[in-house]
Amino acid sequence: MGVVVSFDEGRSDPEASLTELVALVAAGMERVNAMILSRTGSDVAMIPEVANHLIASGGKRLRPILTLATADLCGYAGGDGAVKLAASVEFMHTATLLHDDVVDESDMRRGRVAARINWGNQASVLVGDFLLGQAFRMMVEVGSLRALDILSAAATVIAEGEVMQLTAAKNTETSEDEYLAVIRSKTAELFAAACEVGPVLADRPRAEQAACRSYGMNLGIAFQLIDDVLDYGGTSASLGKNVGDDFREGKITLPIVLSFRRGTDEERAFWRRTLEKGEVEAGDLETARAILRRHRALEDTVERARHYGAMARDALALFPNGRMKAALLQVVDFCIARAH
Repeated sequence: MGVVVSFDEGRSDPEASLTELVALVAAGMERVNAMILSRTGSDVAMIPEVANHLIASGGKRLRPILTLATADLCGYAGGDGAVKLAASVEFMHTATLLHDDVVDESDMRRGRVAARINWGNQASVLVGDFLLGQAFRMMVEVGSLRALDILSAAATVIAEGEVMQLTAAKNTETSEDEYLAVIRSKTAELFAAACEVGPVLADRPRAEQAACRSYGMNLGIAFQLIDDVLDYGGTSASLGKNVGDDFREGKITLPIVLSFRRGTDEERAFWRRTLEKGEVEAGDLETARAILRRHRALEDTVERARHYGAMARDALALFPNGRMKAALLQVVDFCIARAH
């Protein structure tokens, strides 16, 4: 089943929106990728095996790309600082994925068998910790106390978001505001930090730092909301994991929040049985999709994503027009159009 939402853009290939940005940061990303490979090295053979299983699995590396792009947008030309911080951001992201798969008991990640299936939960957690350690070593090497503060604070907020999600799991009475607080912390915070450290390295005014942070934060929220839609209406290829994983794991996402609030007593009883009690039967995923369609929960989640995408675009209005700004604006189109 494809997503039932139609898009005004009519874009058949969402990744076309990333083409310009990828081209503009290509040279920097070559250095980032080389640094990632060098920093996953260890005399403990399992560490590079587990780390490279996920790192080399085809992720778009959007977060480090944003670090390089916002640094360039703000005129940074100070050497390898942006490269090291971009690699740090990717290591932080990879570590959270390794940890998430253990917490969620996921079988797939980025279209491949999750590392925990091949090496076990213990190895996944510990290699994630190794990557976090390497990330902080690179931050220290850059020598920017402010950048270190931003990224270390982000690590704390992300962990808080994970715990918030854990406490909200299977709670069908989660409100929209409560859910948005979770994804601001769990997902959007790293987008925000990745975009904020660029202008910090370039020693730009606080207003520009805040603008880049706002762009990243709102982009990250839009990105996660579209992921929520894809779990019920996408494909494994587009999502990078099994469609319906959120449903089977009892995760409360925005489409569920909306449909629970708008539904009948019978429908709410269905959500309580499947999500709260975990009593999922054959055909329940299709029933869930039907309820979501009935209450326009997927369409309205996309509309929420469009709203945050518009705020991300507005945040960059402070900067003069140019190729990099235009490319960053196109990233918003990419994030939204993934659900096409």
